[in-house]
Amino acid sequence: MVVCGAGAAAISCSRLYVSLGVKKENIVMVDSKGVINNKRNDLNKYKKEFITDRDLDTLAQALKGADLFLGLSAANMMTKEMLASMADNPIVFAMANPNPEISFEDATSTRNDLIFATGRSDYPNQINNVLGFPYIFRGALDVRASTINEEMKLAASKALAALTKEPVPASVLRAYNLGDLKFGKDYIIPKPVDPRLISSVAPAVARAAMESGVAKYPIKDWEEYKTSLDKRISEHIKNIARCGGI
Repeated sequence: MVVCGAGAAAISCSRLYVSLGVKKENIVMVDSKGVINNKRNDLNKYKKEFITDRDLDTLAQALKGADLFLGLSAANMMTKEMLASMADNPIVFAMANPNPEISFEDATSTRNDLIFATGRSDYPNQINNVLGFPYIFRGALDVRASTINEEMKLAASKALAALTKEPVPASVLRAYNLGDLKFGKDYIIPKPVDPRLISSVAPAVARAAMESGVAKYPIKDWEEYKTSLDKRISEHIKNIARCGGI
């Protein structure tokens, strides 16, 4: 796994990936000066957490044979040649906005075996904070959680993954002018307009808070709780419609 960028987002995402099972020794992080390795003497304590023992100095070197590219940096950091050098069936998350580390057009014209995602809504697999933070906070607030811990973040991640494998509502298909959408290379994460997000993610987060001992107000009736969440969304949509928003 090659992480392009070494700021707060890169560090946090890499820690989450480790929690999900990625071995830290298989992570190579690259900042504006090159690979974070033992040759460097300019690293802060956060970057030192991801020092690699591999004999690599540049992004191009790191990407040879890599399985996953996580871009949290700047536009055009990855060339078509770098992408071509990755392992079979690579995963590329190019998250720089508004222009990703490699464009959708360049990526898909270089490889037809990759899973590709950006933060943009005009391409498949938009990865957007709105998929997570409103519902993570909703679940945390509803049980009066004293903190948002790793267990809660993992629960949110797994809830999103599970939702992607469920049939997509007609309202989502209409919003994106699509006839069909199902789990696969072009649909690895729910769409931001999916109305089921709140009743999928928030309860998962709330339950994780309870099970990890940080909830002060436990939920007893989960079906009632999920119904109340769905009702909030439907009422919100009605209010927007009344104001001429849709």
